[in-house]
Amino acid sequence: MNTKKVKEIMIPLSEYATVNENDTLEKAIRTLYNSLKTLPTDIYKHRAILVYDETGNITGKVSALDVLRALEPKYSQFGHADHLAKMGLSRFGLSNDFLNSLIENYNLWDESCESLVKKAKNRKVTEIMYSPQEGEYVNEDLPIPEAIHQFILGHHQSLLVLRQDKVVGILRLSDVFKLICDLIVKE
Repeated sequence: MNTKKVKEIMIPLSEYATVNENDTLEKAIRTLYNSLKTLPTDIYKHRAILVYDETGNITGKVSALDVLRALEPKYSQFGHADHLAKMGLSRFGLSNDFLNSLIENYNLWDESCESLVKKAKNRKVTEIMYSPQEGEYVNEDLPIPEAIHQFILGHHQSLLVLRQDKVVGILRLSDVFKLICDLIVKE
């Protein structure tokens, strides 16, 4: 069997929703919506937006969790968004009662969802985006099994694809999963 390479199943930047880090959350969501309209119906929809700086380099991404976290600015009291994203408090065996007490003690979600959305949509993308760490990049020529290794050990939903230290696309866990499912069915 000929092992596929990352570049064979990655989504090129030209086909993915991208925004400038100085754009608003509202513009980022509108860009995501517009990109979804152009996708064929037989592929998984994008659920993140890639963020570029003034030089055009990808500097981060905004995921569904980042958008939801942006609605309630008081989450910042728990630490930096990158750290909070990795924390996953329930993974540490903390009870639902404890997690609910955080909502009460920090007055989280004490406004209507509509009110929080109205405020959040004008926040700059740079305030809410996630900046990928070293283990979240993969070379375009890497064999898929090695990329799977990175997904598993890093618990990532996507990896940014590099060509000579420049991001050229995104490798999504959903696309790798589809490839594996297709291989299973063909056997």
